[in-house]
Amino acid sequence: MTPVRFPAHLKPHGPQGSDLLAQERQRATFDAKALTAKIYDQGELAKKKQILQVLTNDPILSDKSHRYFCGRDVRFSKAMQAAQRMAELIQKHKWTHEDVLMADLLFDEAGPFRLHRTMFMPTIEGQGTDEQKKLFLEPAQRYEIIGCYAQTELGHGSNVRGLETTATYDRLTGTFILHSPTLTASKWWIGGLGKTATHAVVMARLVINGKDLGPHTFVVQIRDLKTHEPLPGITVGDIGPKFGFSTVDNGFILFDKVRIPHISMMARFSKVDKATGDYIKPPNDKLSYGTMVFVRANIVIESRNILARAATVAIRYSSIRSQGADAANPKKMVVDGVTKIVETPVLDYMMQQYRLLPIVAQAYACHFTGKAMHRKYYENQARMAQGDFSFLADLHASSSGLKSLTTTIAVAAIEESRRACGGHGYLLASGLGQFYQDYLPKATWEGDNYLLTQQTTRYLLKTYRSIRAGKVPEKDQQTNFSVQYISDYLGNPGAKCSVATEADWTNPETLLSVFKNRVAYMIEQAVHDIDIDNRTWNDMLVEVYRISRAHCQLIMVSNFFQGVFSSDSDGLVRHALGDVALLYALTTLEQELADVLTSGFVTPAQASTLKKQVISVLKRVRPNAVALVDAFDFPDYLLNSALGSSDGYVYERLTQMAEQEPLNHTSVVHGYDDFYRPLIHAGQGNWQVDIRGVTSLCGYDIDSSSSKL
Repeated sequence: MTPVRFPAHLKPHGPQGSDLLAQERQRATFDAKALTAKIYDQGELAKKKQILQVLTNDPILSDKSHRYFCGRDVRFSKAMQAAQRMAELIQKHKWTHEDVLMADLLFDEAGPFRLHRTMFMPTIEGQGTDEQKKLFLEPAQRYEIIGCYAQTELGHGSNVRGLETTATYDRLTGTFILHSPTLTASKWWIGGLGKTATHAVVMARLVINGKDLGPHTFVVQIRDLKTHEPLPGITVGDIGPKFGFSTVDNGFILFDKVRIPHISMMARFSKVDKATGDYIKPPNDKLSYGTMVFVRANIVIESRNILARAATVAIRYSSIRSQGADAANPKKMVVDGVTKIVETPVLDYMMQQYRLLPIVAQAYACHFTGKAMHRKYYENQARMAQGDFSFLADLHASSSGLKSLTTTIAVAAIEESRRACGGHGYLLASGLGQFYQDYLPKATWEGDNYLLTQQTTRYLLKTYRSIRAGKVPEKDQQTNFSVQYISDYLGNPGAKCSVATEADWTNPETLLSVFKNRVAYMIEQAVHDIDIDNRTWNDMLVEVYRISRAHCQLIMVSNFFQGVFSSDSDGLVRHALGDVALLYALTTLEQELADVLTSGFVTPAQASTLKKQVISVLKRVRPNAVALVDAFDFPDYLLNSALGSSDGYVYERLTQMAEQEPLNHTSVVHGYDDFYRPLIHAGQGNWQVDIRGVTSLCGYDIDSSSSKL
């Protein structure tokens, strides 16, 4: 049986996708490479090029063709092979932590060693003593042991204080007894645990002399290093099929009074005296917040990549996919040397621009905010080193809300981009389906997106009360962004938006004033509802979420404006990015008009002109659409998309991927003889159709020139 093949001589109906993309790039008002240089530093670009060359020339890591066609068993087996090869390359090329992150980004498949590198080793590095690093970290760096991070339990995720696993110290033996007292104490969702890890960082409640001292961190061997069988007292396995992430063995583990040595408890900050059993507290219980800020700043940067990647696929494809024609303004193009009227690329339709261009704006907003969060993280680290923790609360609160906001909009953007690609977006070959499945968990790990917002809003309400009571230190009034905009609001009661014409909505200061007034008003109303009207926190949770969202949208607009209008970048780049920044601010306000109007700062008439300005800015951004996504410099190796490839050969790649479908490896499907033939050849009540168009009842002799329905 021969495989199915498309006729090799056929080409798509003109104009060709490559020509359409080239035309789009010529329309841009700026050089995409100049914008790429603004997004990334030159060292980062050079390193990406170098690592990409290594990956694409590697016989194991270069091939992604199986990803859309194989079941979990095959994919996980290949992921194990890829994980081993990646570990070899890391050691061979002496890649740094940043290099490994770049390689992971380009390879774009969460593998069984991912948590080993991103959680297991960093935890020991940050919380272990020198002795513990030598015992656990050094062999982990050599991949002699493979680790995971076991915190989440079957019954507890975001509520870390509610974890049930216990580690009871036995002073007589100098050991901790690790135990899972209930079914819901099962560690669950732990990446790399199901079949891969030999060791785990386990978060368990430390118990000494019957006193519960809360969750602490332990390094625990879970499998025999020779046989890989679970150690006595340990039940461990894979949690089963998931919506995505099929190449990661997310696992469960239970401990039945498993003894672990004293050295197992991470002791850089808090520790237990081995001889006496006395507990020694950490110097500051907020030290872990700094690490959380860094992790969440990285999540914001990752959201930039997710948004930009989804937009890259959808915008390139929307520039090629043509449908219908504008009779009043027909599109003309030279096709095979002849100027012809051609169909309209769907990106020329305003509705498509309204759906996709704001996603590009969100990507750039995440870029500038992620960079700003990294800067603030390092500033805060320097302050804490000098004993100043005053900046930490604001930074932690904002990072919590930003994680929630950016992952929420990123998840929505992938789906919106997929829908904007029409029917072809439903194919895995689009590069969006599996991408969506694997990113989706970000909305619930590192803290559920709704629970996290409570941390942000609690801080803002507390700050408002302190400002109103005159208890905020003067230095905070100069350096704390939240204090500044709340103080300005309280100092200017009854202020109104200054917009008089549609063009006024292009003034960054005017837009910032609307964002600031909106969130400050919401904070004020929440404080009144709780303190005066005695509403419960539970009753306020919807408003709590809205306040966090509004605060973080303000942060993103502020960072975006500062990154563009306060920069010394190329004038054409700055002008083009300025329109994108305005688009982000305007479309965000348009989505949140209910809250904006409620405060009374903006009138309905002003809101109406805002909506018109959105359309005006979309028109200005449209010629730069392809260049704006090109600037993110995603190689086709990463995108793995027929629709979003940089050369525009959409339809050729779709047919090539269809030929790779295992069902098409033969012209007649396996199982035909067992299942279809008995049905089709039953000879009862079937019709047969002659190729000359003559029909006859089943039962007549039909020669080989006819076929059956």
